[in-house]
Amino acid sequence: MLRGRAVTLRPATDADVAALAEIRATPEVRRWWRGGDDLAGAVRADLADEELTVYAIEHEGRLVGAIQWYAETDPDYRHASLDIFLDPAARGAGLGGDAVRTLARHLVDEYGHHRFTIDPAAANTAAIRAYAKVGFRPVGIMRRYERGADGRWHDALLMDLLAEDLRD
Repeated sequence: MLRGRAVTLRPATDADVAALAEIRATPEVRRWWRGGDDLAGAVRADLADEELTVYAIEHEGRLVGAIQWYAETDPDYRHASLDIFLDPAARGAGLGGDAVRTLARHLVDEYGHHRFTIDPAAANTAAIRAYAKVGFRPVGIMRRYERGADGRWHDALLMDLLAEDLRD
């Protein structure tokens, strides 16, 4: 259990699948997160992925999203990559930044990570602003990085954060 200022992060379980799939089904989240027609199956697949660690994000006792990370284990390129989604009803209160900050501090303190990456869609300006508030900086545009639901390729913004640049 990891505690931030306003959020609690706990390992996501099978009991969270339906609620997380429901959040991912909202148009505001679905626009940026894929998963096909079976979102519950997509959440289950994330939970079963041995290289991925998924935390449920809770605020005031309510599940409001998920944050996940995986590590690049090559010692010469070691870093952690993060992804997050929040219930649209919980946005605007700084909960996403609190969750990212809480997880990053944990990864520094417990695993010795010094660098983090995140790769929002280049058009996801709200997410980019939120990550910048935590200390992430743009590295560059990854052109035609991800295929969208429309079948077209879309750009993403690679951002990174060094442990010493993490903002409170």
